[in-house]
Amino acid sequence: MSIIRFAEETRLSGAVAHGGVLYLAGQVADDASLDAEGQTADILAQIDALLAAAGTDKAHLLSATIILADIADAAAMNRAWDRWLDRGNKPARMTIQAALVDPSWRVEITGIAAIPAPSGSRDG
Repeated sequence: MSIIRFAEETRLSGAVAHGGVLYLAGQVADDASLDAEGQTADILAQIDALLAAAGTDKAHLLSATIILADIADAAAMNRAWDRWLDRGNKPARMTIQAALVDPSWRVEITGIAAIPAPSGSRDG
């Protein structure tokens, strides 16, 4: 089975696919000046793009881990999450508080998604 890397950077790939599974690196907002709700919306748009590049979408998201720099931002993060969420296909999710590398980041999100087999494939 091949390994496919998406959105490669100096130290990491934004996502890596292998064996019908997509592993998302921790995603942070492109615009760190936004509040927690805005950063979450920014991150979720990035996740949508990575999922699409791998041939999947949020309906196939299996799990998500959300890291908040301040757990007091949970309600703001959840507002953006709830607008984005596919209510018919909710992933397993964990939310924790931890220091993030850049103090201007309020939110970081990682996850794992299934990549559906192409139409006509016997693997589906």
